[in-house]
Amino acid sequence: MQATRTFRLHIGIFGRRNVGKSSLLNALTGQESALVSPTPGTTTDPVEKSMELPLLGPVTLIDTAGIDDEGALGSQRVARTRQALQRCDLVLLVCDAVWTPFEDELLAACRERELPLLLLRNQSDLDQPPQGNWPAEPAAIAISSLSGAGLDQLRAALVATVPDDFINRPAILADLVPPGECALLVVPLDSAAPKGRLILPQVQSIRDLLDHDAAAMIVKEDRIKSALAQLARPPALVVTDSQVFQKVAADTPDRIPMTSFSILFARFQGDLATMVQGARAIEKLRPGDRVLIAEACGHHPGHEDIGTVKIPRWLNRHVGGELRFEFTRGRDLPEDLADFQLVVHCGACMWNRREMLARLALCHSAGVPVTNYGLAIAYSLGILDRALRPFPTLCDPAGEISPCPPETAMPT
Repeated sequence: MQATRTFRLHIGIFGRRNVGKSSLLNALTGQESALVSPTPGTTTDPVEKSMELPLLGPVTLIDTAGIDDEGALGSQRVARTRQALQRCDLVLLVCDAVWTPFEDELLAACRERELPLLLLRNQSDLDQPPQGNWPAEPAAIAISSLSGAGLDQLRAALVATVPDDFINRPAILADLVPPGECALLVVPLDSAAPKGRLILPQVQSIRDLLDHDAAAMIVKEDRIKSALAQLARPPALVVTDSQVFQKVAADTPDRIPMTSFSILFARFQGDLATMVQGARAIEKLRPGDRVLIAEACGHHPGHEDIGTVKIPRWLNRHVGGELRFEFTRGRDLPEDLADFQLVVHCGACMWNRREMLARLALCHSAGVPVTNYGLAIAYSLGILDRALRPFPTLCDPAGEISPCPPETAMPT
C-alpha cells in the first residue's frame, strides 16, 4: 500500500523552459513520467509523480511549467507554478549554463518561505561556460539528466537537505497516550468513506498508536458506555468523529480527556493555537457575515455533508441567524480573503503540512480568522474547552493566543 500524501516529502522541480526539468523527473523516476520535447512550454500544468527514493522513502516529485513562460496562457502557467511552491517541502532549481533574473526571483521566493533548495546546473555534459550572476550560495550541483552524470551527488544532497520536521514528524496522538495505555476511538460509519474502509484520519491515528506501543479500542458512537465498562482502567484518551461530538461528550465521564480526530489533525497538519483562536472568533459572527468553507479533497458531498450542510446549520444556529456561506474545493481559494469574517477548513488529511501552513499564512495576511471543522463544531456546540483539555495551554476561554505563531506566519 502506498503512503498517503500526508507522509510524503514533496519535492518541486522548478526552472525556465527547456532547462531539463521534465528530463530530470524522468531520470529520477527511471521512467517516462513527463513528456519531454525541445518545444518550449511542453509542460503546462504541474505534474506529480509518487515514488520511493532510497534513504528518503516515499516522495512526490512535482514537475512545473517554465517560470519564464510567455503570453496569456503562459502567465496562467506561471501562476500555477508559483502556487505549487505552497506544497513543496524542498525545491530543485534547475538551470542551464545561464543565470537570469527568473532564477533570482525564484531563489528569493524560496528564501522568503524558508524552503530548502538545491541548485542544479543541468546539461553539464555540453561543457558550456557559466554566464550571468550566479549566487555564491547555494553551490550548484553539476548534473546531466540525459547521461546521468551527477545524479548520485544529487541524491546524496537530497538526503542531507531534507527538513528535520519530515524526518522527525510529530505524533498524531501517541504523545497523549503513553505506551501500554489505550485510546478509545469513536468511529461512526461515515457515508463519505468507501464501503469496507475507514476514513483516512482514523486509519492514520490507529497506526500512530501502534507505532508507539499504545492500544486502540474502536467503537461506534452508541457503544461508548459498554466499551468503557469492559476496560480494566479508563482510557488515556477518547477521540471521536466531530459529527457526533455532543453524544460522545455526554457519554464520556468528565474525568476522561476527550477530543476529535479533526482537532488532532489541526495540530498535526497545521497549527492548533491559530485555529483555536479562529474558533473563538465564531463568537463575533453576526447574521449576514461571510464564511468560507474550504474542503481540500474533492469527494462528492452527500445530502448530510459535514462541510456544506452540517457545519452551516450549526453555525447558523449558534449566531441566531443566516450567515452567507461560500464553498471551495481542492487548491482554489478566493483572491480576496479579507472579504470573509471566518474561514473554516477541513483537516487536510490528503495534503502535506506545508501546504496547510501556507493556507493559514494566507488567512493571517488577509486578517481573517481561520479554524477547522472539528474546532468550529466544538465551539458551536459549546464544548470547545472540553475538547481542548488534552492541550491545557489552549484551554483559556479568553483565547489569549498569538494570532499566528512564527512557524505558521510564512510569507506567501
